[in-house]
Order: sequence, then structure tokens, then C-alpha cells
Amino acid sequence: MTQPRPDEFKPPPECPVFEPTWEEFADPFAFINKIRSIGEKTGICKVRPPPDWQPPFACDVDKLHFTPRIQRLNELEAQTRVKLNFLDKIAKFWELQGCSLKIPHVERKILDLYQLNKNVADEGGFDIVCRDRRWTAIALKMGFAPGKAVGSHLRSHYERILYPYNLFQSGANLTPELASKLMHLVSSPDLDMKPTLPVDTGDKEYKPHDLVERQQLVQPPESCCNSARRAKRMRVESGCVKTEQGSPMCENNRPNMCENNRPNLRRRMGSFVAKPEPVEKEIPILVKEEPIELLSEIEKNKCRYKKKPSLDGPPPAMSVVDLYVCLVCNSGSDEDRLLLCDGCDDSYHTFCLIPPLHDVPKGDWRCPKCLAQECSKLPEAFGFEQAYKDYSLRAFGDMADSFKSDYFNMPVHMVPTELVEKEFWRLVSTIEEDVTVEYGADIASKEFGSGFPIRNGRFKVSQKDEKYLRCGWNLNNMAMMAPSVLTHVTADICGMTLPWLYVGMCFSSFCWHIEDHWSYSINYLHWGEPKTWYGAPGYAAEQLEAVMKKLTPELFQMQPDLLHQLVTIMNPNTLMSYGVPIYRTNQCAGEFVITFPRAYHSGFNQGFNFAEAVNFCTVDWMPLGRQCVEHYRLLHRYCVFSHDEMICKMASKADSLDVVLASAVQKDMKAMITEERELRDAIRNMGVLHCEQAEYDLLQDDERQCAKCRTTCYLSAITCPCRPGQLVCLHHVHDLCSCPITNYTLNYRFTLDDLYPMMNAVKQRAEAYDQWASQVTEILEAKLDKKKSLSVFRSLIDESDSKMFPDNDLLRQLRLVTRDAETCFRVAQQLLNGRKPTRYRCGGGKTQSQLTVEELRSFVRQLYNLPCSLPQAPKLKEFLNRIEDFQQHSDKLLAVEVPGTVEVQSLLDVSADFDVVLPELLLLRERLEQARWLEGLQEARAQPSTMTLDTMRRLIDQGVGLSPDPSVQQAVASLQELLTVSEHWEDQASTLIRARPPLSFQALSEAADMVGAIPAQLPNCVLLKDSIGRAREWLHEAQNLLDEDSIPMFSRLSDVVQRGQAIPVHLEPLKQLETLVSEVHAWKEAAAKTFLIKDSHFTLLEVLCPRCEIETGSPKRKWRKSKEVTVQSRNTMQLQSLSDLEKALSESTDSTSALAALKEARCREMEALASLRAANESKLLPTAHCMDLKVCVCQKVPMGAMLQCELCRDAFHSVCVRAPSEPRSAQAWLCPHCQRSLKPPLDKALALLAALQRIRVRLPEGDALNYLVERTASWQRCAQHASNSCGLFDLEKSFGMPPSPDGKPPCLTLEWNRTGHDQMVFYTEQRCIPLQGLSGELEDLMVEGLLLEVSLPEIAHLYHVLLNTRPTPHSDRHTSPHDDHTSDCDEDKQRNSQGRSSPRIEVWEHSQGGLKKDVVTGAEKKAKRRLQRDAVEAEHRDKAKKLQNKRQKMNTEKTVERRAASTSSSPRSDFSQSDDSEEEMAMCPAEGCQQPEGDEVDWVQCDGTCNQWFHQVCVGVTAELAEKEDYVCVRCTVREGR
Repeated sequence: MTQPRPDEFKPPPECPVFEPTWEEFADPFAFINKIRSIGEKTGICKVRPPPDWQPPFACDVDKLHFTPRIQRLNELEAQTRVKLNFLDKIAKFWELQGCSLKIPHVERKILDLYQLNKNVADEGGFDIVCRDRRWTAIALKMGFAPGKAVGSHLRSHYERILYPYNLFQSGANLTPELASKLMHLVSSPDLDMKPTLPVDTGDKEYKPHDLVERQQLVQPPESCCNSARRAKRMRVESGCVKTEQGSPMCENNRPNMCENNRPNLRRRMGSFVAKPEPVEKEIPILVKEEPIELLSEIEKNKCRYKKKPSLDGPPPAMSVVDLYVCLVCNSGSDEDRLLLCDGCDDSYHTFCLIPPLHDVPKGDWRCPKCLAQECSKLPEAFGFEQAYKDYSLRAFGDMADSFKSDYFNMPVHMVPTELVEKEFWRLVSTIEEDVTVEYGADIASKEFGSGFPIRNGRFKVSQKDEKYLRCGWNLNNMAMMAPSVLTHVTADICGMTLPWLYVGMCFSSFCWHIEDHWSYSINYLHWGEPKTWYGAPGYAAEQLEAVMKKLTPELFQMQPDLLHQLVTIMNPNTLMSYGVPIYRTNQCAGEFVITFPRAYHSGFNQGFNFAEAVNFCTVDWMPLGRQCVEHYRLLHRYCVFSHDEMICKMASKADSLDVVLASAVQKDMKAMITEERELRDAIRNMGVLHCEQAEYDLLQDDERQCAKCRTTCYLSAITCPCRPGQLVCLHHVHDLCSCPITNYTLNYRFTLDDLYPMMNAVKQRAEAYDQWASQVTEILEAKLDKKKSLSVFRSLIDESDSKMFPDNDLLRQLRLVTRDAETCFRVAQQLLNGRKPTRYRCGGGKTQSQLTVEELRSFVRQLYNLPCSLPQAPKLKEFLNRIEDFQQHSDKLLAVEVPGTVEVQSLLDVSADFDVVLPELLLLRERLEQARWLEGLQEARAQPSTMTLDTMRRLIDQGVGLSPDPSVQQAVASLQELLTVSEHWEDQASTLIRARPPLSFQALSEAADMVGAIPAQLPNCVLLKDSIGRAREWLHEAQNLLDEDSIPMFSRLSDVVQRGQAIPVHLEPLKQLETLVSEVHAWKEAAAKTFLIKDSHFTLLEVLCPRCEIETGSPKRKWRKSKEVTVQSRNTMQLQSLSDLEKALSESTDSTSALAALKEARCREMEALASLRAANESKLLPTAHCMDLKVCVCQKVPMGAMLQCELCRDAFHSVCVRAPSEPRSAQAWLCPHCQRSLKPPLDKALALLAALQRIRVRLPEGDALNYLVERTASWQRCAQHASNSCGLFDLEKSFGMPPSPDGKPPCLTLEWNRTGHDQMVFYTEQRCIPLQGLSGELEDLMVEGLLLEVSLPEIAHLYHVLLNTRPTPHSDRHTSPHDDHTSDCDEDKQRNSQGRSSPRIEVWEHSQGGLKKDVVTGAEKKAKRRLQRDAVEAEHRDKAKKLQNKRQKMNTEKTVERRAASTSSSPRSDFSQSDDSEEEMAMCPAEGCQQPEGDEVDWVQCDGTCNQWFHQVCVGVTAELAEKEDYVCVRCTVREGR
């Protein structure tokens, strides 16, 4: 940690800080009076309001404009200002001599010339110091280190700079020796610029301070740039001159020397911007102090010397210069050395001057006479300048924040207050640095509005903030509240009765001062950064003034009332070093600072903030107020208001005055009348005979001020006819004029006879208080029977409140006694009534209102010792006797070893009426808790099921927590033993249960028997017993399962194994049963590999069982159908889903019942599949709506290459159900819904069934496989029977095997034509078995063969036979040749549409004798189609009539013919034209259809092959062209090659 510098500022101690409660904060004057004794010791104190007290800021920020004061920090400090004044004098002396002053450096520090001059003067002067060789002592005194020959340097500097000035000041004559000596001192080489004193190269030139003259300069215009706030006073000399912007310049680039246009000596606000530049380029501005003649530099140099005549030319005439002679030596010789004064034009030799000049100065020069005249001018009083511009609050804040952040090079809120404080006191104490700030002080709130809200003000107060309008801490209210004496001052005094506003910035300060009339002041910081305060108590005011006068007598010689001007500060450390007590504080936003009477205070602002202050005066101030007026009279300082006038106005309102105030007014008035009587008597003795009454309270204060002391006169004054309007007080009669005193007139406001009655009225007001005080004293000292009741005390307090008697010690004592009596009354009544905050019966504690028995005795004694009598005292005495009886009975009961619970409780019930602290209650409660614990233990032992480990631990904890007792301790020990045994067996049981491998049944049974003897409820032991019981039951069930002759179900076997695995006991049969379960799982895996397709979503049981859920269309239709079936079959066996079937198989008792369920499922499968096949076949008939068809897994319209499932007969897109690389098979193609398994050969299924029979375990999959085998065998028998009876295999041999589908071209099928749609084509890649004419028996045989989940060669043989069988025509059908031709065409078209390859379809019907073959000839089909076509044509004619309104301009006949042609063009077109929707007929297939709208839209029909309708506007055809010519669309044109 670094040590502080010796000259570093050390903060004074902190002043008191008060944080009042809301109750204390309610009355500001009462609170201030309460803290006055503390605050007067420090002079200042800080008050923090309650946190919720936050008044709104009511000042109008936008309208607040002010002109701040300019403060140069080092001019504020008293000692620094003395030094600056001295240096200014030295600089002016040398400047008038034609030289500039440079302050030297010694030991790398600027030499303090003022201190050096003062120390030399204190030692007796330059000659004595040189003679006695005291320069080393002076160096030590100035703080230089010894042994470095500093003394010789100091002598050299003093002799060079200060000694000539002191010689000049002393008025010494110039002797030859002295002249030679001075010539030697100031000798220096010739320079181009103004000669300076010989200095070291490191010396810096001093810029004169000009504290007085600067304030008389004309302010620079506001257009000047903003200046830097900080600059160095010392500048290194260089070759250029910097001037302010806008300054007029004379020749040689020098500023104009006119006084009104002088360059400013300092970089400050409103002047030029001081930018950092290299040191060698800077040069100080040479300042001229006096007005000079407006002559150019060349003319001046010409006039300085007397020129000699030229030898070559003719003798010139006698010039004016020849008439000048040196006023020192009266000689005109050495005319080239004669120097003319710029002030008076006197001439002097350069060597005759003191000090002598080596060369002629280039600037202005003044002779010794003018120099003496200039230096002898009395300086004017120091004061602050006003700034150059008017600021708004926002602009000032921006400037202030920018200054602080730039100065400290960090954000304003991050600068520590300690750093700002130390830097402030460093800056005010240095002469090297000039820092200029601005302070918006003493801004009248009456003009711009207060920061606090006021009634009828511009700021609109919300309802919740209306309390601040009336609050006493609102500074607009405080000065004029009743307790403030200033309420009797009628005039509004800014700063005293009206608040002043203060807008500060960093380093802006308020100097040492006391308030006007030594009054109180209160300052509130509304917002912003803190304000640092320093204060001295009032008793140290004269001490502080004495120290400042001692240290800076020069300032007080110029301004005796310097401390009343608020322009001077002094370092608190300096004052404290002289014994002045100083205290400090940091006032933050929202805090008050109060200064007490005659307490000097000062401070500075940490940054931008906004504060408000006002004065107030209390009763205790009045003696100081009169003393202050006397002090002002000695200083000749004006008064803010007349003290005598205020006293007289208060006396005129004696009846309404506060008693304390009346007493103080009476004392002050007595002193005032006494002094006035003596002065008037003295005036009469002087000879003043004329008297006249004057109404001085009607005059302004400045019209009745004493001409001598400036005191405001009120009671009397002296005037003279020779000087109308001028008067003096009675203390300065002789200072009025030179007229005889007999001519004077005594003007008086009141006669003495008027003043005495006023004083008596105030006295009577004060005497009423005396009578009240005597009565209070009497009742407070009453004894025994003379005591008064409490009501008498209250009445005296009410009287003091009504008459506003002072809050003195007597009244406080009366209030205290009354409050104590009322408290005793309430407590006594509470004790008698038995009302308590909490009633205790079973437990509780001491309340705040409870008393001990001893305190009750003391309280009873206190009741009898009170100055007043209370009726509760006798009753409370009886109450105390009852308590003492209770204590006696309690002691007897506690002596019993084991008292009864009832007896203890009865005593406790009696104590419930005693609201006192009884020590016996605690013991009785302890005994009651012990008895209850023992009872609880006995109840737990009686019921072992409730005696758990937690119960035992809880009882033990409760017992340990009880007070020590032998019976309780014995019971706790027994319970602890039981807990130990129980915990041991609980852990042992847990170990036995969790043992791996599990223990035997016998070992666990033995442990369970031992656990049963413990009288406690132990979870693990209970679990152990339960495990033994479950193991016993499982062994019995497993034995029965293994001993049964029937084959067990796999579900039961798995359940037994799972339950056995959950029992923590070693079970012998479990391993055997687990082996069976694993074998079943292995069988199921083998079966799944055999039957299931890879990544199939079907389960093994779902594949082996008949299908229960068959999709009959869309998912929606499927759901509806299944729902209907479910409703219809509620009363039958529920086999609607696989889960139902699986449940039926699991619940079956034997294989027979399982096969019955599967057979029923097979029947349902066949029925559902038949319905599905019929629905899918009807969907593909020619009469179906093409665009409404939804086929395939994608549920879209048929298109392109299609496949038809042989089982469900539904159509599928080839790209949706077949991979591109999948080869085409000659087998029947099944869709993804029908192809559910791999369909292994029958021998593999038989092998799996044999393996399951060896395991001897029944499971649903096994029953399903068994049924599948039986169903396959049954189908084989039916297929064999069909083959034998119908000769199917002979047909197969005759036709042969069909070629592979890959080698046959696909059958093309045109999509049905529909109005408004493009024509689309789909075809089937693989042929299907034709169903026309196929008998139901063969169809069922083929369907059931495809349903089998095993592969048989018979199924493939049957498929190929039915696929290639050709039907023959019937014998009874006859057709004509023409009809045969037509039928053949129709049959060809039908074959194309249905994917058939044979010209005729042979239908086989099953009959009793076998198969009957019916042949349908082409003639019959032709007749059938003709009937259908006639019906469709009639329907189309009706539709054409309906569309006639839309096609009014089209040829109707042409339309009918084309529609008829369209009807016969395709077998499917008839179906497409059966749609009744006019909307679909009105759709135009043209690309980029414009969709025309309106009542009439013109259409045209293509005359090509498509016969589609188009909007005429979409294909570019007019109505006339459509009627006259045929129209062929683009597609037909391309297709037909047109």
C-alpha cells in the first residue's frame, strides 16, 4: 500500500447522519429540535428521509435557463489567491520595466516566490539574510532537502527577481554602486523579442493573473469555441503568439493593445480551444495592463531615442526630442540611451533606472513615476465572473458530464468520490494549473419553479403525490411554517423564505460562509452526483475567521467582509491544523443537509446535480439573530431584513404566539427597548430636539439603510434637511453631515410608551405558561391521599396542547408520567382480565406482555408509587396473592417422583389465568411431557404392528429430548435395545432376500421363524415371510403343472416362470420350466423365419391364422363396414380382429376348441373376401366413373401400367407395388395386402408342427399351424376331387402352359372419356383369371388355394388351367352375319378394355353332374350393347337441351350428330357421358383457359376424334366461323397428321 504524500488531502471526520422514522419525519421542526444538541456540535448534519419518501421533480427542465458563474479553482483558495496576487504584482512590475517574468525551477519544482519573499522579509530582509548567511535555513524552511546548495540558488533567484521589486517598493535612491550591481543583474544578450530576466532554460514564463482587471473586460462573443477546462499557467517560450479567435491584430502579428480588446490571459470557457501541442511551439500571451497610444511598433521605436544629426547632410532643425533630458541625472547626454515613458512622455537614461536596463524594451515602458502610480492602485474586491452563454439544464448537463469524463478519462459514474475530493483540493492549492468550471448558483425558484411541487404550480401533481404539497420537508413550506420565525417577515426573500436552485458540475464549489442573519439552512439534493460538504460548529466561527485572517491578512485588508462574499475557501486540513473543528459529509440524491446557526460551511460538487436550499429560523435562533445584526453593523454589511421590525410584528400578535416564542420575544424585546431608550436619551442630550413619527415599515429596505453601517433602520433614525433621503442610525449620528446637531430630526416608529404595552402583552402570554407549570409541579409532587386521578394529568396535557406550551422538560416529564400511568393501567387491567396474546395450555412461551412474579411485585409497588392513583392497584394486589398460592401447590406436586397426569394438567389449567412468568410452569410442563411420553410408549408396545423402526426412533428422540428422569431413562434404554435387535434382523432379512444365488426354501423358513419372535413391524422381515409364503404356493402350482397329463398352455407356463423368477427363493422346478419356455421361443423364431417376409408388419400368428380383417375398399368404408358387423354380431362370438382370435385360442382348453375357433375364422375370411372381390370387380366395370376411381395403395385413379390381384381383384399401379428390377412371374400375382408370407413348402410346415409336438406346450401359433396343415390337406382333397370330376388337368394338357407374362405384349385399355378432361390410357401387365362363366366352386377353390400360406403345386396347376380355359358359345344362340361382325368388333374392344386374350369367354357352371359350359355368342352381346347405346343416346339428347342456353349460337344438329358419333366411338364413352354434372361439362380443356364469365359463353366442339368442347375465345374461333366451318383442335390435328 502506497503511503500518502505529505501534502495530500486527508478527509475530516464525518458529521452525524440521521435516519428518522415516519413518526419522527412527520414534524420537521420537532425532529430538528430533537437533533439540535447533536448537530450544533458539528455545525452540519445529514438527514436521510424514509425510503418511500420520494417527491416528484416538479421543475420545468425545458424552460429553465440560467447563466452560471465562472470559477477558477486556484483563485478560490485564500492562500493560493494571495500568491497569485503577489505574482501578478511582480509580473506587472517587470512588464512595465519592459521585461517578462519567468518563474524558475528549483529541485524540479516551481519556486514559490511568495513564500521566498515572505521568509526573507521575516528574517529581516535581503541584506541581513546575506550578511548572516541564512539562505540554507530559508531553504530548509521552504521544504528543500539539506546539503544540495539550494540556498545559493534561492539567493540568486531572489536577487534577480524579487530584490529589484523590493527596492522599488521601499523607495530607495539609486547609488552608483547599486546601479552597477543592478546592471550586472539584468544583463543579458540581445534578443529579437522583448528582453526578459536572465533565467535558466527550464524556467517557464508566468502569465499575469489580473484578478481585478479581468472582471472588467468585455465578454467575448458566444461564437467562440468551447475551451478546455484545464490549462497550465506556466508556458515555455517559443516563437509564435497565440491569441483568441476574433481578436483584432496589429502589426508584427501582435494583439491590439486596446483595453477593450485585450487577449484573454487564460484558457477558459467561451474562449479558444486549447489543444495539446508540443511544448516548444507554445508561447505565453504577453498581456498589456494599461491603455496605450495607438502607435505602430515602428513609430514607437522611432520616438524612443533622440537621433543625432547626419554629418553629411545639412543641420536639421531643432526637434522635440532634443528638449528631453533625464529626470534622474538632469542630463541630456547619451541621447541614444534616453528612454521615453509611454505614460507621461518623461525621459530617463536606461542606466539611471532602478533596475538599470541593458537595452531598450520593444514593448510599452513606464517610468518610475508611472510605475509607482500604477502599483499603488488599490485592488478592487474579488468576485466571480458570469459565463459567456446562457445554458438550459440539458445543455449544462451535457457540458458537465463531458468535462468530468474527459478530465478523469473514465465514465462519470465510475469516478470515486475520494479521488474527486483529493483532486479538488490539489487543484485549488496549485498555481501551475488553471481549471475553470461553472456553477449555476442562486437561481430563483420563483422565476423558474421549484424542484418540489407547489400548489397552483405549472407541474401537475398526481393524486398519490399530493401529500408532498403539504409536507413540511417541502422547502417551499418549511421557511414559512408556524414554528419558523421567518413567517413573521412579510417580504419574500429569495434564498431565505423562497428557495434557491443550484445546478452544479464537477469541482464547482460554494465557499466558506455562514447564512444570512446566522440562520439555519436546509439543502435537498433532488438528483445527480453527490455534493461534498465541510462544516464547522457555530462556537468555532470566530476561531475560523481568526485563522483565515492570520494566514491571509492581505485579503481581509482589501475586503473586511470577505467571508460574507462566498468567494474564498481554505483547505480544511489547514484549518484543522490550527485547531478548528471541521466535519464533512457526502450528500447523495434524496438526502437533506442541515446547517445550524453561525456554522461555517463550504463544499463542492462531485458532478452534475440539481439541489435546492432555503433558510429557516427557530426560537433558539433569536438571541443569535440580534447578535448578528450587531456584527453586521461593525462590518458595515446590509441586513436582509429588519430584526427589530420582525420582533415588533410578533409582539403585536402576542395572543397567538407560541408560549416559548412569546418568552423569547419578551426577552429580546426587553433588550431592544433598553438599548433604544439609552440611545434616544443620548440623542436628546446631544441637542436633537425635533421628533417625528415615520412609517418605516412602508418603505423599502434600501430606502431606510444607515448611510454609515448600512443597517436597516426601523425603531428610529436621524435625518437632516440638508440631505433629503439619507439617514443614519442612532449609533452613527456624527456621520450624517456637518450641520449642527440641533438641525437633526429624530424619526421614530414607536414611542417608548407604545413599546412597553406590547412587551407586557407578550409577557402575559408567557405568564400563562408559568401558572400551568406550577400546577404541573404540584401534582407531580403529591403524596398518598393527595394524589390526583389520571384524568387530571390528561387534562393538563390537553391544556398544553391547546395553548401551544413549549415542549420543555416539565411537559416531557408530565407526558412521561402520564404515559407510564396509562401503561400501568393497561397492564393491570390485562393481568386482571386474563387477556393475553396467546393462551397456554399444552405448550407455548413467554410473550412480550408477561411479567415475572418479582416484576409483578415490583409493578404493584410501582402502582402505589405513581404520582396518580389507579383503581386497579388493590385488585392487582389480590391477584398477586393468588399467584403465590399457586406456587406453593406446585412445589408440593413437583416433590412427588411420578406425579399423575391429571393433577399436573389441573395445575396448568389454573395457571392459564396468570399472565405472568412462573418458573413452576416449566417444571410442570416437563412432568406432563414425560407422563405423556410413557403413555405413548405403552400404547405402542401393546400394538406391535405399529412399532416400526421410525416409531422406535421417534420415541427415542422424544425421550432423549425430555428432561432427565429415571423412569424415562429406563424406558429409553429398553426401547433402544429393541431397536438394536430390530435393525439387526432387518439388515439380516435384507441380506437373505438379496442373496445371489437365492437361498434355499428351508434356510429362509428357519430365518423367518426367528424373526417372528420380534415384537415390531419390520419391512424386510415382513417381505421375507411373504417370500416364503409365495414360494410355497409356487412350488405347489409348478408341481401340478408338471404332473398334469394334458399339454399346458404357453401363456400359463410363462406366467408361472415369471412369478417364480420374482420370488427371492431357490426353486428347483424353475430351471426345468425356463428350459421349456426357451424352447418355445426358439420354435417361434424358426417359424417366423420360415413364414414371415423380411421387414413385414405381419406377426407370425397373423400369418398362420385366417384373415379376420380384410380391407374392402378405402379405410373409411372399411371402418364403417367393420362397425356394422360389430353391431350385428354383438351376441355372437367376437372374432372380428386378430386380438379376438388370439384371445379365443389362449382361453381354449384343448386343441379341439382351438380348431373350432379357427374354422369359424376361416368361414368369415371366405365371406369377407368374396365381398371384397365383388366390390373390386364392380369398380372396374365400364359403367363406373373413371375419375372417381381410387385404386392401388396410393388411392389414385388408374393410369399407365397396372396389375390386378388374383385374390382381392383390386387394381394397382405397377410402379407402386413392384420394384423396377423385380422379374415378372408366371404365378398368380398377389397384392401387398394379400401376399402376407413367404408361403414355404408344406413339408417345412409339417416339420415345424412335429417339432412343436415334441416340446409338448400349447400356444396360439401352434394351434394356427396345426389348422393350416389340416386346411391344406382338406384343400388338396377338394382339388383332387375337382380335377377328377371336371377333367381340368386334361384341359391343361391340351392347351399347354401359358407363356410367361414377360413375353406377351401388354393389353392396352383406354380411359373413359369425360367432358372437359384429356383422354388418358392405362393397361394391365399381367393377365387375370376371367370370372365370366366361372363356376363358384372353382372360384372358391382357387381363392382358398391362394389364401393358403404354404405353396403347393396343385395351386399353380389350377391357376394356369383357369387362366387359359376358353368358353364355347351356347347352342341356342343364333346371329346373322352382320350381327356376328358387330359382335366380333365389340368383343375385340371388350377384350382390349378387360385385358382378355381369347375371342370368346367360356363360362363354366357347376351342376349336379359336373360342369356345364355356356357359350355367349357375339350376336347376343351386340343386341345387349345396342339397347344400352339407345338408352344413352336418349339421355345425351336431354343433356344437350339443358346446355342449350350456354351454346345458343352453335349448330344443334351438328352437336347431336357429333355426340352420337362420340357415343359409338368407344365402349367406355357411354359411361363417361352418363355424368349429370353441368359443371364438369362446362370445363374447357384448352391450355391457358381464360375462364370467361357472364350470362352467355360461346362454345365450339372439336370435329376431330376427341369431340371435346372448347371456349371459342380460348381457341380463337368466332361465332360465325363456328357455324360455317368445322373446327379441329390442336391434338387431333397432330394425331391425324393434318
